Amino acid sequence: MSRPGNSKFADARRRLGWHSQSDVANAYEAHSALLGEPATITVRQVRRWESADPGWPKQRMTRRVLESMFGVPLAELGFIPPASGKNSVDQEEESMRRRSFLGGFVVGAAPLLGPTGQGRLAAALANARRYSDHALVGHLRSALDEAARSDGRTGPRQALPTALELLTVIDELARDTRSSVRRELLMVGARAAEFTAFLHRDAGAPPQVTLYFHDRAIEWASITGDGPMHAYVLLRKAQAADRGDAARMLDLAHAAAQGPWRLPPRARAEALQQEARALALTGAPPQSVARTLGQAHDALAAAAPAEPATCTGPLCAGYSENRLMAQSAICHREAGQPQQAVTLLRQHLAEGAFATRDRAFFTAHLAGALAAAGQPDDAAATGLSALQLAAAPGFGQALGELRRTAGDLRPYARRPAVRELRRALTSLPV
Repeated sequence: MSRPGNSKFADARRRLGWHSQSDVANAYEAHSALLGEPATITVRQVRRWESADPGWPKQRMTRRVLESMFGVPLAELGFIPPASGKNSVDQEEESMRRRSFLGGFVVGAAPLLGPTGQGRLAAALANARRYSDHALVGHLRSALDEAARSDGRTGPRQALPTALELLTVIDELARDTRSSVRRELLMVGARAAEFTAFLHRDAGAPPQVTLYFHDRAIEWASITGDGPMHAYVLLRKAQAADRGDAARMLDLAHAAAQGPWRLPPRARAEALQQEARALALTGAPPQSVARTLGQAHDALAAAAPAEPATCTGPLCAGYSENRLMAQSAICHREAGQPQQAVTLLRQHLAEGAFATRDRAFFTAHLAGALAAAGQPDDAAATGLSALQLAAAPGFGQALGELRRTAGDLRPYARRPAVRELRRALTSLPV
């Protein structure tokens, strides 16, 4: 009688719509390319993972791709972790492997950290006990901030490998540090996990992958007692929620704004704005939406002066009046008031200093509002402007809104401007 296979792996891939082992091999190739290290596997390898003895993937990149694909730890896919009991030779080999891996991160992060940071990291990694150095946490924080700046310039797919490396390094280091520095590491880790979730979402990864990294961020925020970060991740989960699941979006945004956590005023303003959008999507009365938006403006008015936004600095430090008004316009669009959305977006896109990703995103929403307002030619021309900003770096949220607009413009498909937008979207690489 044959032994049962690894049903956990087989069940997980079927839940994701990969009905054959060949589907898994194709998905693996796509996700490895997404992470910046293109690789392929054979159907034979997938068959081995679904056997009664799947073992543990030896290659770190393989483990990373599988976790990105499925959005769960490998143990939940039926893989068998290496035995915890090791002899002294095994321990020394593991130590060498670990230092080699972390040393590889130092080389990979060198452009991010600069020569001073690289030397400091290399010195710290030379002795495992010095992983507890507070300066190392500072260098990791700097690397995360630079990865976020890189994302703004070149897009999520370019930044993903660095973000995942940072998460792995933080996880490795936290196992050997004393408690005070471990808390610092995990606080940076929560920021890195939330950023990685954002990158996956913007790069078009399946929702469960984004959810995995959001949950990792909440776990670390809870462990460290970082209540504002916990609430902030709930806000980001609300923003990532599908428009078709507006009730969940509303629950998450309300919890972020009104829960037992105390968000900074600017972050609370954004959470209230997201709650207003969810109210609009659930069909709440216009006065409820307007009242919640008014609360967002009150929170913003009570905030300290804005600061340059960074990934590791104060939450939503750069959240501005122009951004709140642009997001309020989206609320009006969702509430069936497209002309009001058009007026607000045009005004605040002209007045505000938005990062390229944000300008692309709000311009895409302007195109959608114009389409809903019955102005198909203006909508298509505006959509093409947004596409020029979003296509090269691959800003997925803006591209998603443009595809939504193209669908809304289907009744006008024969108009030259609309045809041009649809053709341009169709020609984008998958």
